[in-house]
Amino acid sequence: MADEDIEAGGGGGGGKKKLIIIIVAAVLLLGGGAGAFFFLMGGDSGQGDDIVIEEEQEPVNLQAIYVTLPQPFVFNVTGDMQQRLVQVKVQLMVRGDRNEKLAKQNLPLVEHSLLTTFGAATVEQLRTPQGQMEVRKQAADTVQAAMEKVTGKTVVERVLFTGFVMQ
Repeated sequence: MADEDIEAGGGGGGGKKKLIIIIVAAVLLLGGGAGAFFFLMGGDSGQGDDIVIEEEQEPVNLQAIYVTLPQPFVFNVTGDMQQRLVQVKVQLMVRGDRNEKLAKQNLPLVEHSLLTTFGAATVEQLRTPQGQMEVRKQAADTVQAAMEKVTGKTVVERVLFTGFVMQ
């Protein structure tokens, strides 16, 4: 009988060890499974964001819409030993109704960005068609950067001069 108690006790101790090993293995498997789940779910949400970005980067397929700024820009430029007065009428080319709405909502920001760019222009730049094209490009870059900070999208594709007078 003593031998049976020893064998039962010895077998029970081995059973406890096996039970502990099984529990530890199960916890490790569950932890690994949970880690894999969060890793894969994080990857799926990232891929979902990529899909949204790809949808937003399809403006070429959307209709071009022109947003007219309400008033022309009037500013002074220096050069030629005198100051010159410049008046520029501007339209913004955007793609899609969402970008049109964003551009209209942020017109004060757009106007500020354009005034900053126009204020840095010189008579020499504005005198030639190439210089005017350079100023338009700078204006577009400035507006796009400002809109991206606020909306997360560039919104404006091009800045167009629809009227230009320099006296």
